[in-house]
Formats: sequence, C-alpha cells, structure tokens
Amino acid sequence: MHASRTRTRTRTRIRTRAARAFPSARPARTAFPRRAVLAAALTAAALTLTACGGSGSADHASPGHGASATAGATAGKHNAADVSFAQQMIPHHRQAVAMAELAATRAGSGEVRSLAAAIKKAQDPEINTMSGWLKSWGETVPQDHGTEGMPGMEGMHHGSGAAMPGMMDDQEMTRLKNASGKAFDTQFLTLMIKHHEGAVTMAAAEQKRGAYGPAKKLAGDISTAQKAEIATMRKLAGTH
Repeated sequence: MHASRTRTRTRTRIRTRAARAFPSARPARTAFPRRAVLAAALTAAALTLTACGGSGSADHASPGHGASATAGATAGKHNAADVSFAQQMIPHHRQAVAMAELAATRAGSGEVRSLAAAIKKAQDPEINTMSGWLKSWGETVPQDHGTEGMPGMEGMHHGSGAAMPGMMDDQEMTRLKNASGKAFDTQFLTLMIKHHEGAVTMAAAEQKRGAYGPAKKLAGDISTAQKAEIATMRKLAGTH
C-alpha cells in the first residue's frame, strides 16, 4: 500500500516537472485545433461575403441592362407599314392644317374657327413627330408644299397605288379657298368630316400592320381624337 502511494507521488512529480520545463507542450494540443477552426470560419465567412457581393452586383446590373436593351430594341423596331403610315399621314395632316388655316379668315362661325384652330394645334406637332421618325429611319420625309399650292389627291398614294382616303383633290381645295362665311363653313365641315374619316382608316391600318410602338400609339390617339371631332362636326353641320 505504501509502495503504491510512493509510485503515484513519483509519477505526479515527473509530470509536474515536465510541464514546468516545457510550458508550450500542454496548450499545444488544444491551441492548434482552435486556431484551425477559427481560420476555417473566417475563410468561410470571407467566401460567403464575396459570393453574396458578386451575386448582388450581377443581379442589379444584368436585369437593368437587359431591360434597357429590350426596351431600346422594341422602340427601335419598325417595318414598311410604319414607314408608309408616317409618309402618308404627314401630307394628310398637312392638308388638314391648310384647310384649318383657311378657316381663320374665311369661316363665318366662331365654332368652326375654334374647331379648325384645335385641329391645327393637334396635328402640327404630330407632323413633326412623324418627320422625326422618318429621319431617324433614313427614310424620305414628304416635301412640305405649304398652304399655297397644297396638293390634293394627285400624287398622294399608298404603296398599293390607291389614293389616300379622305384627301381633297385640287378642285375641292380651290372651291374651299374661294368660299367664305356660311358657304365656307358648310364646305369645310363636309370636307373635313371626309378627311377625318380617311385618317381614321389609315390609323386602323397602322394599328393592324405596324410594328413600331410609338407609331401604333399615335395611330390610336389620332383615331380617338378624330372620331370625337367627326361627331362634333356632324352636329355643327346640322346647324349650319
């Protein structure tokens, strides 16, 4: 019993002396695993942040760029129907503006003058818009003949060779220029109703066959506005 206790004390002293002699030996077995775990955790965190950062940048950049490119491509698309619509509606509008300008000095009714002024105000900017499209597409913008010598149907045709619907011929334009007062009002309303109906027909064709979004939208706006003006002119025609 005594001998056993003596051996135990001896082993304890040996371990104590070894620990004092080599202080790094004891923590070495626990320090390395802890450092390894910490380094691994930091590395994993860094990789996670990098991955999230890269993914976030891609998510923000790609959809924005893709959406912009898609919108640009859609806005830039046009076809032969769009070109035809602009090239035909420009002279069609110009004739309506020329007719409206005559009303300023020839109309006998204030209502007719007001309507004519509204037509000119609406269609002048639309002419500019369509001219801009044709220029950007590298297409020919129809020549502006001005109020004087404004052509009628002669020379104004669709690609198929059919005359543009609603256009006044030279004789009708001459008669309108030579009229005044109530006679002018009657002719103006009759001719402008016909002219507007032609524009509505042309707008419907663009909405059906066109590809360029802004042109199709303008065609819709023209149709809506001119249908309303047709209704107004029919009422005025019944009182003049």
